[in-house]
Amino acid sequence: MSFLSKITAKPWEHAGEMEGLHGAFENGYPANRTGLLLFLAVISSMFLLFMISYYTRSQFPDWEVLADPRILWVNTVLLVLASVALQVASHAAKQNKTSSMRYSLIAGGVLTLAFIAGQFIAWDQMVTAGYYARNNPAYAFFYLFTGLHALHLLGGMWFLASLGFKVNQTGKREKVLQSVTLCATYWHYLLIVWLALFTLLLRT
Repeated sequence: MSFLSKITAKPWEHAGEMEGLHGAFENGYPANRTGLLLFLAVISSMFLLFMISYYTRSQFPDWEVLADPRILWVNTVLLVLASVALQVASHAAKQNKTSSMRYSLIAGGVLTLAFIAGQFIAWDQMVTAGYYARNNPAYAFFYLFTGLHALHLLGGMWFLASLGFKVNQTGKREKVLQSVTLCATYWHYLLIVWLALFTLLLRT
């Protein structure tokens, strides 16, 4: 069927062909992948607005330079390793290496939990040093940034845990592959967000 025929054809006369086209569209653009991209777009807008607010507020004379806990450097390395582990899991899933994929997913989850625990330690160090959120906007933004980022990682951990139950299920290889790929994409995205936030916190 030509392009002109397709746009002028009556759907009820070519129902089978139209259904085929619809199926091809769905296969090319999976709903869950589209959903993730839309979700990431929303998160990006939110963090971007907060970062602009942070920079604008830092220009006021009452702003105090934030003394970042050194553990944030360690936490950054942990999140980088977690992102690498998820990428390895995605690659293993494409090669149908179930065992390697499983261990990589576990490693990514453990490293992510270690990162979140490290963020809590950073908060404790800040509070112990007397950097309370109410004392200065710089401290409030620090808790806001790290808290929101950790919250999104915890949401990802829930999805990662549910994925662990699908790994051993037979007949769901395509779904598992797609889920692992989406997980890796989400972790890479949150790593980029954290690097942007960390750089902003260090420079102002």
